[in-house]
Amino acid sequence: MIYIGHNQAANAFVSFITKNEEAGWKKGEYLSSRYMIMEDKVELVVGLGEEAIERKKVANVCAKAMKEVKALEYTKISVDVSNLISYFGDAILYNIVEGLRLGISDLQHYKSEQKETEYSIYLTGLKETEEVKEMVKKAEVIAESVLLARKLVNAPANMLTPVILAEQLSEMAKECGIEVEVLDEVAMKELNMNALLSVGMSSGNMPRLIVLRYMGDKDSKEITGYIGKGVTMDTGGYCLKPAKSMIGMKGDMAGAATVAATIFALAKNKEKTNVIAVIPACENRISRDSFVPGDIITSMAGKTIEIGNTDAEGRLLLIDAITYAIEKEGVTKVLDIATLTGAVVASFGSVMAGVVSNNDEFYGQLERAAKVTCENYWRLPILDEYKKMLNSKLADISNMSNGGCGTITAGIFIGEFANNLPWIHVDIAGTAWVDSPCYEFQTNYGTGASVTTLYHMQTVK
Repeated sequence: MIYIGHNQAANAFVSFITKNEEAGWKKGEYLSSRYMIMEDKVELVVGLGEEAIERKKVANVCAKAMKEVKALEYTKISVDVSNLISYFGDAILYNIVEGLRLGISDLQHYKSEQKETEYSIYLTGLKETEEVKEMVKKAEVIAESVLLARKLVNAPANMLTPVILAEQLSEMAKECGIEVEVLDEVAMKELNMNALLSVGMSSGNMPRLIVLRYMGDKDSKEITGYIGKGVTMDTGGYCLKPAKSMIGMKGDMAGAATVAATIFALAKNKEKTNVIAVIPACENRISRDSFVPGDIITSMAGKTIEIGNTDAEGRLLLIDAITYAIEKEGVTKVLDIATLTGAVVASFGSVMAGVVSNNDEFYGQLERAAKVTCENYWRLPILDEYKKMLNSKLADISNMSNGGCGTITAGIFIGEFANNLPWIHVDIAGTAWVDSPCYEFQTNYGTGASVTTLYHMQTVK
């Protein structure tokens, strides 16, 4: 829990410096630290780097401080944020709280012996106004939602089937006051959601379409549809993945985890906005009924699709979910997010997500939100030449490019089903999962990427 105000009972005191403010401190090097232990207390100082520090470093340096204190086994921590507040203003509290909370979090595990440590963090050097207190409270909710996304992504496939995911999200939704609806395979078949079912019916664990509705702005007719890929296990189908590539595929539902965690945070913080999350949840496995390359299926939108690769299944789920969000939920703009392509990892590694969008204004919302969260996104072009790579001689469109450019063509494929609404596609295949942390506020595996950005897309004007 994070509190505001100095606490004399704290046994760890943390501060940040930007330059040579103490004897023996050479330059205030970024992430460098030193501490002094006196009886049962410790004073820890962490460097912020050069005097002109960047906002994106704040969460990282705060997480670094928490890891240092945690290693020393102190649990009551007073953090002086006066330097950060004076430099950036109160808005930096979102980044501060995120870094502090994520910095003390541990990797989720399933060992028989569990040890949970409770931490109390006190923020000093800031105004104790109601506005600031509310900001800290909201920031805590957002940070906890990032941890929820990580928990879902890290869950083993045998413990998080599509049905179990639907049950868990339904319970969480009720606690947040969010309206929830779950469609089973029969209901989806009646809606002709054949693209989703072609993938999901190959498993003994039946697919589910999970709909979460948060209508926090009754005065607005604008509704954002957040569509999250929910493949709880992806073997690749008959285009089978190699064994080494399959171990992390329990996390192929990171898009679903992201949109669910985001809408829960928006509801808990009572933000004035309307968001409907649609999550197509299924497994991509092998059975005698599995779809195979060369099949032609018909989507909910009525377009026919030639299957070029059964491991390009995520886009099939997403297009039926998008059609559902538009036709049945009346969303006015659409953002889909998915761990979709290996190509985006090859291009941007684990530090940047690829984006395809048909609307500058809507994409501007993402850019403004990313300036608050300091997550990295790169917009990719839509060209007619790329669209032609999805041409099929036998169907309306192919699910696989015939000319490479995998991240772009995957996005364009999905965009063909956006019905000309403002639309954004976000590929988080690189950022949603890391074998080794890129930042101090990460742990191994699930990162909770894009939860903070999708949240602030609804709050930053």
